[in-house]
Formats: sequence, C-alpha cells, structure tokens
Amino acid sequence: MSSTDRLRELGLFDARAPRYTSYPPANHFNDGIGPDRAAAWMRSVTPGTRVSLYLHIPYCRRLCWFCACRTQGTSTDRPLIPYLDLLKQELALIDAQLPRDVELSQIHLGGGTPTLLPPDLIADLGAALREFRPWSADNQFSVEIDPTEVDRARIDALVEIGMTRASIGVQDFDPKVQESIGREQGFDLTAEVVDMIRAAGIASLNMDILYGLPYQTRARMADSVQRVLSLSPDRVALYGYAHVPWMAKRQVLIPADELPGPEARLELFDTARRLFLWDGYREIGIDHYAREGDSLALADRTRTLRRNFQGYTDDTAEVLIGLGASAISRYPQGFAQNVSTSSKYAAAIGEGRLATARGHAMSAEDRLRAAMIDMIMCRFELDLAELSERFDEPLPALRERVRGLTTRFPAHLDQQGDRLVMTENARLVARLVAAELDTFAMPEGRHSRAL
Repeated sequence: MSSTDRLRELGLFDARAPRYTSYPPANHFNDGIGPDRAAAWMRSVTPGTRVSLYLHIPYCRRLCWFCACRTQGTSTDRPLIPYLDLLKQELALIDAQLPRDVELSQIHLGGGTPTLLPPDLIADLGAALREFRPWSADNQFSVEIDPTEVDRARIDALVEIGMTRASIGVQDFDPKVQESIGREQGFDLTAEVVDMIRAAGIASLNMDILYGLPYQTRARMADSVQRVLSLSPDRVALYGYAHVPWMAKRQVLIPADELPGPEARLELFDTARRLFLWDGYREIGIDHYAREGDSLALADRTRTLRRNFQGYTDDTAEVLIGLGASAISRYPQGFAQNVSTSSKYAAAIGEGRLATARGHAMSAEDRLRAAMIDMIMCRFELDLAELSERFDEPLPALRERVRGLTTRFPAHLDQQGDRLVMTENARLVARLVAAELDTFAMPEGRHSRAL
C-alpha cells in the first residue's frame, strides 16, 4: 500500500481537526473567566520571571477575503489614535496587577495591520512598552508587516522602538490566485519592502504562504515558493488555507468551487516542502521552515520548541499577556480572552476594568493532555517517562492512556519502550494524533481541514 493510500485509509483527506495552537482550542473557551479571575492570575505571576506580550491591532485598510482573524476595515487613521490610547490604558490596568520585577522576553505586534500606525503613534507605543517593564537582554520584538501598507518611515520607527523581527504575509505571488482571495500584492513591491527591512538593520525575516487556495496548481505553487526563496527569509510558515465561512463571513467571496481537493492540497504542500528542504531549510513542526542559524531551528534541535497562537515559537515564558480586542492571554492557570469587538473592548477599558470576557481554567487533566499534545505537535513523540515525572502520573496509567494510539495509527507510531515516536508522514498526521488525545467535543465540520 502506498503512503497516499495509507493516508486515505486513515481518513486524513476527509478529517477536520484543530490546529492546536492551544489546548483546549479557543472555540471551547467559556464565559466563566472574567476580569477578576484574569487579575488574580496576573497577581500570581512569579516575581523575577519572564513574561511575553501580544498586542493586537485589529484594523486593516483592506479586508482580505481569506483571513479569519478578528479585523475591521478603516479608510482613515481616525480610529488608530483612540485605540492606541486604549492599549496604553490596558497596560496601566495590567501594571497594577503584575509583579514589578518581571522581564519582557518577547513582544509581538500583530493584527490586523500594525503597520497602519503612523510613525508618531509607533513611537508613542514604544515609549509605553519601555516604561511598562524592563526588557530582557535577549528580548525579541516581532511585527507583522503588510508590504502594501508600510514605508521606510514606519519601518525606521519600528526599528527605533526595538523591532528585531519582521513578518511578512505573502500567501501566494500568482496574480490569479491573489485576485481570488482579495489580496493583490506584487512580487516587486514585496521585494522592495524586504530590501527596506534589511537596510534598516533587521536581521530576522519571516514570511507566511498558503497552500489550498483557489486556482493553485503545482506549477503556480512552485513558482511562488521559488520567489519566496529568492528573498531569503530566515523563517517560513507554510499554512493550509482554512475555508471556514461560517466563522469568517468574508470567505463567501472566495470561489469555493475552485478550491483544490484534499489530495491536490497534499500535492501543493509536498511541492512547497520539497523546495524548502532543497534550499537548505530545516523542517520545524508541522508547517514551519527555518534557516539553521535561526533561533527557531535552535529550539527544535534542543527540544525547547513550543506552540502558541502565533504558531511555533522559541519563547519559553510561561505567561503570555494579550492586549487589545480579542487578544488571548496564557497563564499557568489557564487562558483569558478579551472581548472581541472593538466597541465592547473600548467600553470595558474606558470604565477602568480589564476586558476579559471568556477563557478556560486548566484542570490537572487539561495540563497533562496539553503537554501530550504539545509533544506531538512539536517533537512528534510522546515521552511517557518525562510526562510521568512532570505530572506525577504513574507510568502504567500513562501507558493505558495511549494504548489506543498504536492501534489507531499502526503505520505512523512506533513504540520504543516508554516512548511513542511518530514515523511515516508525521507532519501530516500529527493533528489527527493530537485529536485522539483531545477530550473536548469537536462539533462536526467546525474545524479546518486536518491537511
């Protein structure tokens, strides 16, 4: 039986599963987590530890049809000034709860389109972040950049406030594919912005591309990947397009009858993957690629790779605090998410209270399963001895927990003592294995394709 036949028999081509950027997935958060619980979790952060920040800018000049993020369009800069004031007020609310002697290890400015901010607002935000808490000596500050909404002045302003990594969304360079997803972005413009980023002294560059878009073929995919390679990014995320119009209404504008089928998606993924490996990139997790000198490659080699809402990360901070509408925070005790709409977020912050609206308090069982899923998604293995030591769980009980996995995935899991190691097509099957460890019900059809 061929590898493709085994994947078909396993049900991969029809399966849907979470991406497991958190456990439980965010669609299982509940309204039992509010401002008081979030504040208590902040106060309990261990003094002297490292904390990361995520700041969400939900505004875009254009609303790309493929995007499922919480965003809203604006034709002017008018809403940006009051929104930035809200972020600074939220920082002040967090400041009142968080221990003073924590360090900021990583900062991520995402969206939306953060580069809509003009230079003066970027400088204002940077000053607020510098005043909030000291930055670690190895702090990483990443910013999502839309090449159609950035110039040298804004790049210089971002460098001035501490940006160390730029992340550019490419999706696809083919004009027909771009037109079908509402994302027109020429290669020459993207290359010009890359040159500006490099000239400004930013050494680390990420790019995101998608497979599974309308009108994509192997030839078009190969051409787009080769154009990406010509720009020599340090990291690339190769995401499968998630067609979820029940969640992202704008996706109804995408010609669904032109989307490639599951087996064609596999061909597109394999085409891109082979080109990245041929060009010397290291395969990271299920969908990332990095140059050997990149910190993500180092995290993979040293088995410190982790997964969070931005994908794979080398950030080892146990606490990630999200600011802005819909932003999600992660604490050892659980997850806390801000209210999604900008108006309700503004009302909460304006009243002097945290905007937390939902989340999840982790049980001991949740923590164990989250660690197991993280192992599968980052290391393609389950090390039962390590899990037993970390969670004080008897080895026989852990063996019993995973007994069904080897039956469900006989061609993809190898039992090596007290380690279950994924073998054939690990990157394609990892989400299915993780789903077997997931005790939260998955409503039929409510997740993206597992491939």
